[in-house]
Amino acid sequence: MIGIINYGAGNIFSLTAALDRVGLSYGMINTAEEIDQYDRIIIPGVGHAGAAMDKLQESGLVPAIKALRKPVLGICVGMQLLTDFSEEGNAEMLKLIPLKTLHFDSKMAGKVPHMGWNSVAVQANNPLFAHIQNQTYFYFVHSYFIEFDDRYTAAKCVYGQPFSAAISKDNFFGVQFHPEKSGKAGEQLLLNFSTI
Repeated sequence: MIGIINYGAGNIFSLTAALDRVGLSYGMINTAEEIDQYDRIIIPGVGHAGAAMDKLQESGLVPAIKALRKPVLGICVGMQLLTDFSEEGNAEMLKLIPLKTLHFDSKMAGKVPHMGWNSVAVQANNPLFAHIQNQTYFYFVHSYFIEFDDRYTAAKCVYGQPFSAAISKDNFFGVQFHPEKSGKAGEQLLLNFSTI
């Protein structure tokens, strides 16, 4: 059973609709005590990373999240929360994966935000991408990106520069794209997470 961290910063409806489509059961986590009811945790998020971190701090869930040993998946801003620091709000994040969240250079050729379908190159034999072909397209909407680093990048995307489309360290995983809006490949990724 998947627990969704409900801290007021996620587009939870589209995520729960995707979980319903693939037959995965879930519930909402509002307090640290509720985390024990679930064997996997998703941290959703849309919007501003600094503001999302503030909301997460206000929820009182931060110490419990940092102590987790069960699989955790951050989606979009939820992924950025796993990093050390975000230029969006110049804010410290959860510091679970030692990477930084940076702003796309306004001088780059492409438009910011990076919005639409883009392919990802799977960097290692990561269980999140089981049964998903390399260079599969996923749906992105973001102005900030997580730096590319061979140690923690599970999948790479290129938009003006290479960045982390997915990251992982120990039991923590994150995806910058929206699996819930990425068709069959996104649904497969959610199913993969349910078996990690």
